Amino acid sequence: MQNIFVFDIETIPDVDSGRRLYALDGLDDADTGKAMLALRQQQTGNDFLPLHLHRICAISVVLRHADKVRVWTLGEADAPEAELVQRFYDGIDKFTPTLVSWNGGDNRDFKWNNYLSRYHERHTDLMDVLANYQPRASAKLDEIASMLGFPGKMGMSGAKVWDACQAGEIGRIRDYCETDVLNTYLVYLRFELIRGHLTAAAYQREFDLLRNSLQADDRAHIGEFLEHWSDDRSG
Repeated sequence: MQNIFVFDIETIPDVDSGRRLYALDGLDDADTGKAMLALRQQQTGNDFLPLHLHRICAISVVLRHADKVRVWTLGEADAPEAELVQRFYDGIDKFTPTLVSWNGGDNRDFKWNNYLSRYHERHTDLMDVLANYQPRASAKLDEIASMLGFPGKMGMSGAKVWDACQAGEIGRIRDYCETDVLNTYLVYLRFELIRGHLTAAAYQREFDLLRNSLQADDRAHIGEFLEHWSDDRSG
């Protein structure tokens, strides 16, 4: 296979910007984040903040390169957002990969950008592609992964990331981000199979390569992912 760079990003409220925009001086980070989410809920009926009020706290990737596949999270646990973003783009510059994500290309203003155009495949946003770019047809990664026999969320979700961050559980967030990006990669492999880019034999080889790589990884969350990865429908 060509170089494949699957990524997943976890974010938290950008509380510094929230204080400036909403005159929340005097509140600590926890209360500022709660206020931002509550304001958004009042404005839109849900608490998903606009993109400019997110701060990246973790970027996890699966890299399929040469005869290897690897999953990891960029930077150290205490790395600032700027370093995580720089490492991400350094990887793109180094490998010139095909990018794969789930809901990773949702700024339509950039549709002509080399990596964000829907009219080529340098970046495949699986959520968009599988929904035929129709928002009403969009599905959740957890549901699609689970339908295909993959582990899915395993008890964690993006909605819990802010609380985990406030509890100092950045390691838990990074582990969750890695399992999400593994789910995305497995869905991508199935997508490549059903559209004829992988033969059944090649598809099984990719699964075996990933499984063998994960079995050599002694981290607890990777072991849990393997335990939840059923064989009956996933190849």
